[in-house]
Amino acid sequence: MEITIKTPRNFNFKRTVLSHGWYDLLPNEFDRESWSLIRVLDIGSKDPISIEITATKRELKINASVKTLSQRAVEKIERDVRHIFRLDDDLSEFYDMMKDEKEFVWVASNGAGRLLRSPTVFEDLVKTICTTNCSWGLTDKMVTQLVQNLGRTTKTGRKAFPTPEAMANVSVDFYKNIIRAGYRAVYFKELAERVASGELNPESWLTNELPTKEFLREVKNVKGVGPYAAEHILRMVGRYDGLAIDSWVRPTYSKKHNNGNPCDDAMIRKHYERFGKWQGLALWCDMTQNWIED
Repeated sequence: MEITIKTPRNFNFKRTVLSHGWYDLLPNEFDRESWSLIRVLDIGSKDPISIEITATKRELKINASVKTLSQRAVEKIERDVRHIFRLDDDLSEFYDMMKDEKEFVWVASNGAGRLLRSPTVFEDLVKTICTTNCSWGLTDKMVTQLVQNLGRTTKTGRKAFPTPEAMANVSVDFYKNIIRAGYRAVYFKELAERVASGELNPESWLTNELPTKEFLREVKNVKGVGPYAAEHILRMVGRYDGLAIDSWVRPTYSKKHNNGNPCDDAMIRKHYERFGKWQGLALWCDMTQNWIED
């Protein structure tokens, strides 16, 4: 079954898919030859389904792994895909700002700036915790084990990202011994229990209007979320006044803007502070400009 969604004029499928490493983590699978993204979605039915997403100039084409879907299921798929690709995000103010900056003029013309995300903030939060203080290889292994061991299975054999309830129902030892999460084991257990019980609702962060400092304080109340992780979540929910500087950004910035010489975070902040509430997105576009040849 095929579903079609129209995309904004300034939408760039390739730059959105490859905007950061989420495309490479299950339950996403990316085929660079066909430029298709496979994603497993839990749509509330008996089994989750896998969808394959490709793009034309002004549309996303979604091929579902089942022959028929209820209208309710189609609407859920459309909502999830729009959220994943940020099709409803208004970046016009950001693009207008970029057009006046010589080193950023490419951003608007190439449709950069939409950062791929998961259907839920919960999934983005778990994956973000998996990125802290470790290599990308270890991040990939932890996420893969979470999906393969705790995710519900589609009819095609792929797995969905685990629900909070599924993650809450296993022990800390499971996270240590099977997921190989190390010190994160207790964080995953506590986070899942808080979300499953309703004590914590990460999805509410999408519409949270607290000032940034207060919002970040709320996010950092989740154990395992420090300053970098909190500002990364800030980006995932569509707020860009945090830079989320990490061990990859520092040398990348140094190579591009400081002749490869070491620089401190204050220098990086000063470089982007003129962009105000868009500074985090300006930084990310700048750091990833060469990831795709437009």
